[in-house]
Amino acid sequence: MSSQESNQGLIQLTSVQSFEKTYQLVRDVLENNPKIGILAEVDHSSNAKRVGLKLPKTKLILFGNPNLGTPLMQSSRTIAIDLPQKILVWEDTEGKVFLTYNDPNYLLKRHHITNKDDIAELVSKALSSISQKATQ
Repeated sequence: MSSQESNQGLIQLTSVQSFEKTYQLVRDVLENNPKIGILAEVDHSSNAKRVGLKLPKTKLILFGNPNLGTPLMQSSRTIAIDLPQKILVWEDTEGKVFLTYNDPNYLLKRHHITNKDDIAELVSKALSSISQKATQ
């Protein structure tokens, strides 16, 4: 069972899966949802290694649904700095695996967006579902 906490606009879960399994589960859920598109993947650990630095396993996956993101950007263009959605899967130095993402409600507040709580709720539910599937 995973644990979840929220801090400064970030929601973080502890995964009972390995790093590789957690990341692959996130990818699988996203790839199997026709409403969501994966836009990019960033392997921060590999990038660090390439320049001779060490970083525990750390990967970021960017994905989105323009039907939900575009209305938010129409309300406040600055939210585009936080979109598309991102999920970070990372491992600490003791081998514990975490999954972290932005709280959509926090993003609405950060960018002073009102009257879009329905979108934030849909995105929150989707992110929670993806995260639960990947960490349990």
